[in-house]
Amino acid sequence: MEKFGKSQPVKRVEDVRFLTGEGRYVDDIAPEGALFAFVFRAPVAHAVITGLDVAEARTAPGVHAVLTADDLKAAGITKSMSAQTVKNLDGSMGAAPRRPILAEERLRFVGEPVSFIVAETLDQARDAAELIDLSYDELPAKMDIQAGGAPLHAEAPDNVAFDWGMGDEAATDAAFAAAAHTVSLEVPDNRIIVNSLEPRGCYAEWKGERVHVSVGGQGVWAQKSEIAELLNIDAERVRVTNPDTGGGFGMKGFPYPEYALAAHAAKTVGKPVRWMSERTEAMLTDNAGRDLTSFAEFAFDENHKIIGYRVHTRCNLGAYNSMYAQFIQSQLFSRVLMGVYDVQATWLRVEGIYTNTTYVDAYRGAGRPEAIYVLERLIDRAARTLGVDPLELRRINFIKPDQFPYQNSTGELYDVGDFDKVLRRAELEADLAGFAARKEADAGRGLLRGLGLCYYIESILGDPSEGAKIAFNEDGTVSIYVGTQSTGQGHETVYAQFLSDQTGIPADQIFVVQGDSDQIAQGGGTGGSRSVTVQNTATLATVEVMTTAFTAFLADEMGVPASEISFDDERFRADGSNMTPTMLEVAELAREKGRDDLLSHAARATLPARSFPNGCHVSEVVIDPDTGVVSVDRYTVVDDFGNLINPMLAEGQVHGGVAQGIGQAISEHVVFDEQGQLLTASFMDYAMPRADGVPNISFTSEPVPSTANIMGMKGCGEAGTVGALAAVANAVQDALWEHGVRQADMPFTPLKVWELLNSEAIAAE
Repeated sequence: MEKFGKSQPVKRVEDVRFLTGEGRYVDDIAPEGALFAFVFRAPVAHAVITGLDVAEARTAPGVHAVLTADDLKAAGITKSMSAQTVKNLDGSMGAAPRRPILAEERLRFVGEPVSFIVAETLDQARDAAELIDLSYDELPAKMDIQAGGAPLHAEAPDNVAFDWGMGDEAATDAAFAAAAHTVSLEVPDNRIIVNSLEPRGCYAEWKGERVHVSVGGQGVWAQKSEIAELLNIDAERVRVTNPDTGGGFGMKGFPYPEYALAAHAAKTVGKPVRWMSERTEAMLTDNAGRDLTSFAEFAFDENHKIIGYRVHTRCNLGAYNSMYAQFIQSQLFSRVLMGVYDVQATWLRVEGIYTNTTYVDAYRGAGRPEAIYVLERLIDRAARTLGVDPLELRRINFIKPDQFPYQNSTGELYDVGDFDKVLRRAELEADLAGFAARKEADAGRGLLRGLGLCYYIESILGDPSEGAKIAFNEDGTVSIYVGTQSTGQGHETVYAQFLSDQTGIPADQIFVVQGDSDQIAQGGGTGGSRSVTVQNTATLATVEVMTTAFTAFLADEMGVPASEISFDDERFRADGSNMTPTMLEVAELAREKGRDDLLSHAARATLPARSFPNGCHVSEVVIDPDTGVVSVDRYTVVDDFGNLINPMLAEGQVHGGVAQGIGQAISEHVVFDEQGQLLTASFMDYAMPRADGVPNISFTSEPVPSTANIMGMKGCGEAGTVGALAAVANAVQDALWEHGVRQADMPFTPLKVWELLNSEAIAAE
């Protein structure tokens, strides 16, 4: 690892800024005098609009504009939000209904934007919204994820957005027919809300014929192209920036109507316009996660080897296709469908259903947690049903080290792995040998203890290409321009640390520039755990370009052929010359010689393949049967992230992800009523994890370096969540199993667990 990073636990430099209140978030930096926007939203889940009267609102004090769908149409803004579709089983494309910026003709979910109000103050904009007269004929709400019901779109009369499949159905059926044992389980995966610390927000300001839109987001280029497309203007007229962003989790990686609306409103009123979501507004309108139910089956031979795996999943897309929703809920799910197991016959069918709820899209590693959760719940059930030790059942079915590179039956090519080595380390770190004693001690206190395991694997996704630019500034500092976007992961630290390791430039003199479409022409943004692996690969390519250019320049200065000059990550050296300049000294010499061309260097790089982080999570829970309260008492993680640049940051990412997973498993759950009204629309009703609900988390690195990039790295951003869901759920199921509970599903709230434990007594009464 010495060549590509010192693997030192460097503390995050950006934390000083954040913890002292010096963060610069979008709501901190809106232009002086910017007007405030407020969105008037649909009050019902499904209805035909019969009237929309905004006349009184337009004359309210302080109001500058009240925009409706008709106003957008009159301004030539007629395009809908973009969205991908996938192929159905019959070869046709999935449904592609229009998703308007502001509601047209129908309302399709509570919170859908209907009108955009711009006023001098936020209170004035809110007051004006009260004066809007919206009339409608209400329609039945579609809330389940089965085909049928009141249709939301003519393009999908049965409310099925897509019906997609992957694998060999015939071979899988044959494997099940020949199986010595079969095991099945229905696995619900509860819907969750993002709840990033900073809600979504933006401001828009026109200067001449160009508009600047600043967004709290995960990248600027998708936003730039979407805003340009919706406003029907050339993309070069749009500048998008991401300032400090307080959490993203996938949710902030997508375009939303408010950003284009703010841009158009700013042009309409001739002043900058700012908009910031409120928390309940965010709960209603941010892209949500999960909300799917899978029926999963294993076929085993007589030696407990899995010979077939079959999954039928129905997922909730919400009222419209969000940008990547169909893709995420189908093809991304399949990336890690088989996990770490050697299975040849598989069949996956995914149906996406439209409902009268907000969109469901990428969040907390969407696609990967869902697939691993289904797989690891099923293998846990199989171990219990077959009477096999759960660790041994996994070992029997692991892809073995000598099978790599291994192509699984869904087409993923795993480059390396040693899953049993990681599992053995997890067994040791979690002290599984002491579990029986801990369980017995709890039983003496009237408590139930359960043990849960999850072995996960991720497929790192997103654009495999990225660019980097390194510029030497007049004040002696260095700027590195990157195409990713930090939303709290510590990129400013890790990118500066990595560049310092490669060049000898002190890390405190390196400044990371991100999130500006004018300064950075192209980038893939942040998502899919791609950032550090892809961005640092681009940095390496740029350092190579810079080193080559500096070497050619130094040949004359040092009086030796360029071929005899070497760079040792700190200084340039050559036999026969007493000059040993650093990178900074070469840049200063180039500046003195008028060689401004040597003060900036750029390169792009493409990963030849994806990497596959994997690891084992072990959870122990304690349940109080009198109250149903579930506490996560012990939590152990052993991860294979390949080579680590900064172990401290990797551990922090894992801890955050585990906390998210515990939140979903124990308390987080979105609830709508039959009319599509969101009942969990505030923190009074939506239970986020709290500090006293998260135990100390043991983290150990057991690396098997990737061959998919020169650094041997594997992404880690979403790994904590991917492993946590099944680890906690399997632990709860373990604690309840000997009490006759055969099906326990998230979230494990006190009432649900108490009812499960007392179901026979309740039935008897």
